[in-house]
Amino acid sequence: MKQARHPEPEEMTLIGVMGALGDPIRVGLLRVLSDGRERGWGELRAPVAKSTLSHHLRVLRDAGITRTRQEGTRCYVELRRSELDARFPGLLDAVLNAAAAEDVGDQVGLTA
Repeated sequence: MKQARHPEPEEMTLIGVMGALGDPIRVGLLRVLSDGRERGWGELRAPVAKSTLSHHLRVLRDAGITRTRQEGTRCYVELRRSELDARFPGLLDAVLNAAAAEDVGDQVGLTA
């Protein structure tokens, strides 16, 4: 697998980030990753096919919301919280608070 490209913070756009967060599965992934821990893709649970989950993770990465790294045959993902907070102060907290209040993305979680 080739190395994934991650946009630099100055390349992140509000429209790109908001567009990526326009899907409840991706908001759910954001909620799961908001604990600050790096997660293996296999730890993530969502009511979609693995290929669809991979697509959602790629959309988040391409927008600059997450960072993906590969280690052997395993892939790991983490939220780029500090970079997003510096680029768009308060945005993540507002999205996470609204998502929790409206149960957006609550069908996404971690495998037991």
